[in-house]
Amino acid sequence: MERVRSRSLWLESCGDLTPRPALSGDTDCDVAIVGGGLTGLWTALHLRELQPDCRVVVVESEVCGFGASGRNGGWCSALFPTSLDRLAVLAGRDAAVAQHRAMIDTLDVVGTQVERLGIDCHWARGGTVTVATNPAHVARLRAHVEERRRWGFGESDDRWLSPAEMAQRVRVVGNAGGAFTPHCASVDPARLVRGLARAVESAGARIHEGTRATSLHPGGVTTDHGRLRADVVLRCTEGYTASMPGERRRLLPLYSMMIATEPLSAEIWEQIGLADRETFSDGRHLLVYGQRTLDGRFAFGGRGAPYHFGSAIRDAYDRDRRIADDLTSTLRSLFPPLVDARITHHWGGPLGVPRDWTASVRFDGRTGLGAAGGYVGDGVSTTNLAGRTLADLVLGRDTDLVRLPWVGHRCRDWEPEPLRWIGVNSGRTLAAATDRSEARRRRPSRLLEGVLQRVTDGH
Repeated sequence: MERVRSRSLWLESCGDLTPRPALSGDTDCDVAIVGGGLTGLWTALHLRELQPDCRVVVVESEVCGFGASGRNGGWCSALFPTSLDRLAVLAGRDAAVAQHRAMIDTLDVVGTQVERLGIDCHWARGGTVTVATNPAHVARLRAHVEERRRWGFGESDDRWLSPAEMAQRVRVVGNAGGAFTPHCASVDPARLVRGLARAVESAGARIHEGTRATSLHPGGVTTDHGRLRADVVLRCTEGYTASMPGERRRLLPLYSMMIATEPLSAEIWEQIGLADRETFSDGRHLLVYGQRTLDGRFAFGGRGAPYHFGSAIRDAYDRDRRIADDLTSTLRSLFPPLVDARITHHWGGPLGVPRDWTASVRFDGRTGLGAAGGYVGDGVSTTNLAGRTLADLVLGRDTDLVRLPWVGHRCRDWEPEPLRWIGVNSGRTLAAATDRSEARRRRPSRLLEGVLQRVTDGH
């Protein structure tokens, strides 16, 4: 399974990746789940725990964790990709707050379930530091903290750190203070998803790997190894949704890339910080993110890879030497002690982006069809909330989860090509240009920010 191991640092070191048996002919079940990532697996687990006689079958085209679930940055956070302001427009103030509070609660749920299920995923709840590494970032990050205050989130949720306070957590070039939230844990995502797959099987659900779904329809799923006849069919394919028949414009597969250093010495980590394994980001527009792994590596990622025409997804896109070099340069500029650290891994993969950047959970009781996704890279914890919500919807449970504003949300499809390619890559280019302008001028680039907002606004 070298093809799978090479997909990320996490998959390389997570243990046995021998594929489970493929589906062997036509099969009957109550719930068919397409996609063996975190969304599909959390859904399967909760269905079986809530209704132990429910016959649940998960089909996965590769192996569980092959996609974003096994390649991401390892942030199990309370981040939700849609702002409070946007959610309030969609569903009202109380619903917006409820959605964001549900994400905070979900972090506790995941931590409890990881412990209960005995999943060794290197869980460390150190929070997130978002550093203003340029004076241009200060106003933007302060505004974020102040906005959260206006919505009722207090010091225990988000707070501003002075440069001195920030330096106690992380020592980074250009530190001008920044934001801190305790609502994030560092994890090894491949260990999480592989451990979850074992828990799903222990709960009595069946998983068939190496089984590609070719058609989803009311009453079942057609695969390359037979048909699943099911009352309920759930699509949990996230970044690979565009490869499903008829779904090319549903979720945009946007590539995010990562690098990882060799294990670093205690002396180097003393110079850097992140002693509680806080996750790290800064205030630039073209997102960067990182974590200190349990074995002492700096795993560091960012956006900036091009969107590929026609929502194409190919193995060759998982590695981009130019982006890896850019990430390496950025990491070393932020943390000079890493100037001689060897970069041992680089990888990437597609994440799922809806046109309005609003994740959703949907289930139609009349057709038995449902789906969840569109996490825009914030999926490690959001998948758990989605799985619990899908299970409640399928079983007809009247809970607070099924009343959250992302339930039943629909947005328009992405534009046809070449408009999609032009628009997405123009936004990426403009974000990079805005960051370069702010780095040079040391103050916010209001004009470029405004243009960027209009270019990337999917609402």
